Amino acid sequence: MNIPKLSRHTQFNNTGGEQYLFDHLVYCVKTESPEKVIERFNRLFIQAQGYEDQKVWECLAHIIGNPHSSEQFPLILNRCCHILVNSWQLSPQTQGYIVDLVNSFEYVPKSLHRGYLRSFSEQLRECVREFIHSEYYKQLKRLANVIGEGKIRKGEKKEEVVGNLISRYPYLYDHCLLGVGSSQEQQETVYKVKHELERKFETNLSRFVTYQLRVAQKKETGEAFDSRIITPVENPTLLSKRDLGRSLKQYVGVAENGYSYKELSRSFITHTEGVRNYQIFKDNLYEYITQSIEGKYGKNSFNKRLYDQFQGLYPQYNNKKPDEFLKMRTYSQLFNYLIVESPQNPNHLIFMDMISNMGTTKTVGLFLKLALTCSKIKPYLEKRFSILFNHYESFTKDGAMWLVRSLEKVNVAFSVNFSNVDMSFLKRLYLPGR
Repeated sequence: MNIPKLSRHTQFNNTGGEQYLFDHLVYCVKTESPEKVIERFNRLFIQAQGYEDQKVWECLAHIIGNPHSSEQFPLILNRCCHILVNSWQLSPQTQGYIVDLVNSFEYVPKSLHRGYLRSFSEQLRECVREFIHSEYYKQLKRLANVIGEGKIRKGEKKEEVVGNLISRYPYLYDHCLLGVGSSQEQQETVYKVKHELERKFETNLSRFVTYQLRVAQKKETGEAFDSRIITPVENPTLLSKRDLGRSLKQYVGVAENGYSYKELSRSFITHTEGVRNYQIFKDNLYEYITQSIEGKYGKNSFNKRLYDQFQGLYPQYNNKKPDEFLKMRTYSQLFNYLIVESPQNPNHLIFMDMISNMGTTKTVGLFLKLALTCSKIKPYLEKRFSILFNHYESFTKDGAMWLVRSLEKVNVAFSVNFSNVDMSFLKRLYLPGR
């Protein structure tokens, strides 16, 4: 097939071609079966031949003929995918087709020509191959993993790698499933799925704790346990029952010096609200953090290194009253230091050192304690964990169990402190007499 020529009556401006393509796919996904749409998608983008709508070919010729096509095409194809995903994710009956859509990219024919690409089909397939190596496709695969959870084909076994656990951690979605240039369809899908899974986990966690309480009460009174009366509830985490219990007690109950993290954070907010200058704010924040560091570990080296880190933060503002923006930058730099800096520099030795010396529960507790001081801090914390998740995505679960346990505990900590589900019974359980 040669590159299609634009017909005399078909002229596109800079966005006209892609808009026609989007409208065409919207119409198809609304009027045709998912099987038919998948077939269309394969002819259009995977095989890149045999598509019956000439105007659609002309649109793609216009897009690929653009000098900036290498930058624009991945964005356009990403939106094409999410038009289908956004429609199919609405119903459990069609969600499995999202997995089929993502899997279809595995069958893009390999290039038979090196150097000059002689046909339009070959040019289009080369653009699709470049899309497969983009961050857009990585995000699409993760989203398919989330939505398609439990919809693996018969006979297939899901490998136990960290990346396959993405459906467990909705707090990572803003950073792992979305990025610069994410389409409206992509954002709508991710936010909907995120809120559904957050609520599902919170509800399951509440039910599990309630079930455990009822079982414990039966044991205390010596009554026989009857599973026909009290329906067993599965642990919604990958933590053991004992580890989950310790985590809940830490994140909801008395954490330090007879106070919960929420009480400590409220005290810190009150104490620093009208602070005179930035140096005093840093000193107060340093004290707030080091109160959570166990004596021996803190005295050995951690406290000194943290103090030096604080002294190096924006010294030019030390004598000025800190505004919200400066405080946010401080927290961001702090998370960079304590957890991980960036995808380009994924050094996380401090975090590993904290886990080794303090344990995962208390380390995550410290991060929760910081997040509770301001609601705007939470996304910075989520971003740091998304970098670690992406970095270890291809590792086996057993090979990165320290990270899996951390991710699980962050999920628990966020759920019981930022939840829309009523968790007041947990406070009564772990804060007796309050």
